[in-house]
Amino acid sequence: MSKTKKSKSIFLFGRIAVVIGGIIWAILWLSKGQRWDNLTQAFLQINIWVFALALGIFLVGQIIVAFRWWLLLRSQSIIIPFWSAVRLLFLGLFYNNFMPSSVGGDLLRAWYVTKHTNKRFEAALCVFVDRIIGLFGTLIIAAFFYLLFLRGETLPISAQKNAGFLNSVAEHKIVLIWLFGFIVIILCGLLLYRKSRAILKKICLNVINQALRTVEKLKKTAFLYYKSPLTLLIAFGLTIFLQLMAITGFWFVGRDLGITVSIQYYYVFFTLSWTLGAVPVSIGGAVIMEGILVFLFSTFAGVGQEAALALALCQRIVWMLASLPGAVIHLLGAHLPKDFFIDSENSIE
Repeated sequence: MSKTKKSKSIFLFGRIAVVIGGIIWAILWLSKGQRWDNLTQAFLQINIWVFALALGIFLVGQIIVAFRWWLLLRSQSIIIPFWSAVRLLFLGLFYNNFMPSSVGGDLLRAWYVTKHTNKRFEAALCVFVDRIIGLFGTLIIAAFFYLLFLRGETLPISAQKNAGFLNSVAEHKIVLIWLFGFIVIILCGLLLYRKSRAILKKICLNVINQALRTVEKLKKTAFLYYKSPLTLLIAFGLTIFLQLMAITGFWFVGRDLGITVSIQYYYVFFTLSWTLGAVPVSIGGAVIMEGILVFLFSTFAGVGQEAALALALCQRIVWMLASLPGAVIHLLGAHLPKDFFIDSENSIE
């Protein structure tokens, strides 16, 4: 096995281990006291039609995501049918949420869109530009609603206790300084040995090379899109609209669960969980997003942990149900152009 395949296998195993470990921890946590009963009662409060509404809103949102990506493709004179973009989007969504693979949904979408056009590099790059716009829009929503509505609000008792804990950590900053100094000493010690220096040098070179490649991609991206500012503006506007729409759907579910906090909390907490969940340390952000949502709602909004967990699980269920069309698309081969088998030997430029 080559080093590249070995590292990918280790990375994949680590992501799966994170999900399994998180599930085991959640089961153990729920087994204490009345938490299972409380979680069950929270789910029983959900109106099936409200849940269906949230699912429908999310599905419409994914079609809007596909439209955003389709516009970005057209700005590069990459003309593919709109419904082909929709099918590829749902295929990527299915891989993100169901398939424990080292190949993520975005990479899969980037690969298959190159089968629809001769502009293979530009088509693949559009996928990652679309992802960057989505993440940037997510951060804008979180910052906007926090600064405009939540900053300076009186926190519930649970949040005040957490703030007290954080203040106590700040008071003991000398410990952090000593810890930092210890790490520096260890690093200096490693530099004294030839083998450890070689390892550190290799790590630094890899980081630098990756950074240079990223900068080069960003330069190419800027060059490709600076002539289409209107398309980027529309794409950004669509991002804000579809994310607000999806979060509003989960707000309806939250009200059914007995969560009565302001919708502004949803706009901040959900977008933060999506951003942090995009870090590839688990499969489709599973466990990570749920844990972040439970922590934020229970700590900073005073919501019961079982109700917050039920809300987080409802989001996961909605995502998984909305991903199922991607499985059908893959089985039917609907993500491929009609002449795929004629042109399938061509590789990405």
